[in-house]
Amino acid sequence: MNLHLVLRQLGSLILVLSVTLVAIFIGAYGLGDEPFGDSLSTHRYILETAGISALIGVVCILIGRKKQTSDSMGRREALLLGSSSYVVGSFIAALPFWLWAKESASEDHPFQSGVNCLFEATSGLTTTGATILADISLLPDPLLFWRALLQWLGGLGIIVLFVAVLPMLGSGGRKLFKVEAAPGQSGVKPSIKETARILWIMYVCFTAIQIVTYKFAGMTWFDSVCHSFATLATGGYSNHAASIGAYNSHLIDIITIVFMVLAATNFGLYFAALQGRLKVIWEDPEFRYYIALLVIGSIIVTASLMGSGQPLVTTTGVATAPTAGEAITQSVFTVVSQQTGTGFSVSNFDTWPFVAKAVIVFLMFVGGCSGSTACGVKVIRIWIAIKVLLDQLERAFRPHVVRPLKIGKSSIDDGVKLAAISYVLGLFIIFTFGAGALMVLESGNPSCDITTAATASLSSVCTVGPGLAKVGALENFNWFTDASKILMCVLMTMGRLEIFAVLVLFSPRFWRST
Repeated sequence: MNLHLVLRQLGSLILVLSVTLVAIFIGAYGLGDEPFGDSLSTHRYILETAGISALIGVVCILIGRKKQTSDSMGRREALLLGSSSYVVGSFIAALPFWLWAKESASEDHPFQSGVNCLFEATSGLTTTGATILADISLLPDPLLFWRALLQWLGGLGIIVLFVAVLPMLGSGGRKLFKVEAAPGQSGVKPSIKETARILWIMYVCFTAIQIVTYKFAGMTWFDSVCHSFATLATGGYSNHAASIGAYNSHLIDIITIVFMVLAATNFGLYFAALQGRLKVIWEDPEFRYYIALLVIGSIIVTASLMGSGQPLVTTTGVATAPTAGEAITQSVFTVVSQQTGTGFSVSNFDTWPFVAKAVIVFLMFVGGCSGSTACGVKVIRIWIAIKVLLDQLERAFRPHVVRPLKIGKSSIDDGVKLAAISYVLGLFIIFTFGAGALMVLESGNPSCDITTAATASLSSVCTVGPGLAKVGALENFNWFTDASKILMCVLMTMGRLEIFAVLVLFSPRFWRST
């Protein structure tokens, strides 16, 4: 294991975050009305964090300068760097919250707790969107922007950005990219570095387009930027406690729905479209199943809402009659938001009928497409698992029949089938363990019932954000104990890095010399 190489690259990544913080301070000063001296005092916590992270980054680089017999990045180094980047990045990302609270917030503010700051930062960087804040609007604009930027960086993957920007990784870049990327994301271009650059160019272009459309729909420039960052990352951090529902605008709802669907679609399909191969998009089986799930889920939820006759409660607390138009708007928005893992809300879906909530929970587990910013199991893995199940069912009464398993026109080999089934099973086991652990850790807390624990665990490992009951659309995670919050931080990191990249670190064989 070349630990010096990992430490050196980790230091470089920390320096990137430090430079980003300096840019935020310059932006806060440039857009504000305060003189430089006053701005320096008001936003000192940003520069303090930048200085601390820069020092840590330089130390890591200096320690990692020791030469080894081999200076190339292998698979084990890539796995360690991928996991440690999110862990160390979360600790550094938490510093602005904590320093601001110590200097400017009241003594009972949630950010007075270091664990709360870590939870908020981890939730942002992993694009989960779960928050410990009840009144988000009390945060200063630079921290609101920092929350949104964390999600945007974590959306397509801070590791992908790392590979695209820093050339010193060499051939190790491909191994590192595969740690971050979901199945189907590699192979846009022969060069993995070029692939990462193209993905980020498309990501930036989508973000710019959404910012302009949000502004046209009535948002301020600042809200447009922050919510676009959160949407394209399928993160869900909003500048308002009522989320997207705070705007009470159907146009903003529609814009958000469109870009959530785009963000959870395989970015490789957009590259094919740019090359003029438009048929590839609809011919892609995963995309068709993804759209079908969204449509079928929306129809079932809409029918459930209209059939129940219950009033529909928005995130601002307004109760409306379950008319066809209102039921369709709220159901489509919620289904898209939960399946894509974005977690934005326009309605308090915790009050919905059982069938509607069951559909939402199932779609949270499924997630979006491979090669997108969404998490969850991914549609393609679910479909492979179903195909394998049907194949085994046929073999029960036709044991001698052997036929290749195909997804579209492509045959799936045994390795891919095993990987897909292993991931589905692994995520289910992690989710079940997380729910059980939360029940134990919160055993003396009457707020943590089985529904709350189960959906908190599922939303963490699938990086969705809101769940049901006490972690619903109108709730926050501040009431959990510190131990539970740390557990959910682990679950969020595992979910963002597709579980196995984190689990291998606990294997003794991983650390042994080969």
